[in-house]
Amino acid sequence: WPYCRKRCSYCNFNTYVVPAVDEAAVRACLVREARALLRLSQVQSITSVFFGGGTPSLASPRTIAAVLEAVAEAAGLPAGAEVTLEANPSSTDTTRLAGFKAAGVNRLSIGVQSLDDAELRLLGREHTAAEAQGAVEAARGLFPGRTSIDLLFGLPGQSRDAWAQRLEAALRLCDDHISLYQLTLERGTALAAQVRGGTLPLPPQDLLADMYQTARTLLVAAGFRHYEVSNFARKDALSSHNLSYWRADQYIGVGPGAHGRFVPRGEGSCRREARVQTLEPVAWMREVQSQGHGTRSRVVLSPLEQVEELLTLGLRTDEGVTHERWGHFSPQLSLQAVFGAPGEAQALQEQGWLLLDSGGLRCTWAGLAVLDSLLPDLLCQLQR
Repeated sequence: WPYCRKRCSYCNFNTYVVPAVDEAAVRACLVREARALLRLSQVQSITSVFFGGGTPSLASPRTIAAVLEAVAEAAGLPAGAEVTLEANPSSTDTTRLAGFKAAGVNRLSIGVQSLDDAELRLLGREHTAAEAQGAVEAARGLFPGRTSIDLLFGLPGQSRDAWAQRLEAALRLCDDHISLYQLTLERGTALAAQVRGGTLPLPPQDLLADMYQTARTLLVAAGFRHYEVSNFARKDALSSHNLSYWRADQYIGVGPGAHGRFVPRGEGSCRREARVQTLEPVAWMREVQSQGHGTRSRVVLSPLEQVEELLTLGLRTDEGVTHERWGHFSPQLSLQAVFGAPGEAQALQEQGWLLLDSGGLRCTWAGLAVLDSLLPDLLCQLQR
């Protein structure tokens, strides 16, 4: 769902602020594209559905229900499948949330971002801290144990102590899943322009590292498992949908700018493709109406590209890349054969960043915090 009521100061996602949305037309296109791509994949059962954006909570429950019905008819949607909807606090009153639950949503991901009004204004958010708190409480009433919140850290001018206070407030409010994202200053955004122009300070790297470590310490002490670089869960409330990305499972992307990774068996293919749908909503709708889907680019992934993705994504998690999963993509060459030999991976193990054992290849906690700096060496060894 690519539409938002306003663009946040830090956002460079494929989102659109328009005077009015023809929801019936968008709904018809989402349903048609979902059916077409599911037929193309010939997949027999869907394990999870995730409504992302944009602001999917601006869609009506009717639209969500129509997409889920199409998925169930085309490929099967078991009763226990995880169905997540991203929501903003400004579009999550209790009646609306109850409508989403009736439509089939069973997990909510709420973009709180901060519990401080001054920080929310800096980020260009529509809601206040009090509205965010009310939205989370309402969501927990309807989706107990399945309400996640997003928070941002590393904001211009934010201190480590201020961040710790925000996090402690979030812990008093949250359910069993929290996603923490370091603010990235993206080119072309209002916030990046303010920092570049000198009106806002850029947080130093060592402070950002301290904030990340502070968050991990507080959350682990509160019973959360740090199961992915940015994600924490307790009571087994992990996001099974996002885990499927990190484990390099197949997934289908539906809607403007959506990404997918799947084998189009309906065309007789047995090779995995990377697919991207047309970005701009009006052009995407035109393509769906004329050809059934709006796939703008499709690239067959080579065996090397597939294991590169598996490595890059899998190492983000605390389980890492298991021998079994690696073997699915690389039956001829084992993890041990690639990364157990003398080279970069062995050096990273000796330095305490990586572990290679009977479970597979994974980062230590120290390694997880600097994963982006480890990957080039590992990819270099893999390519050899």
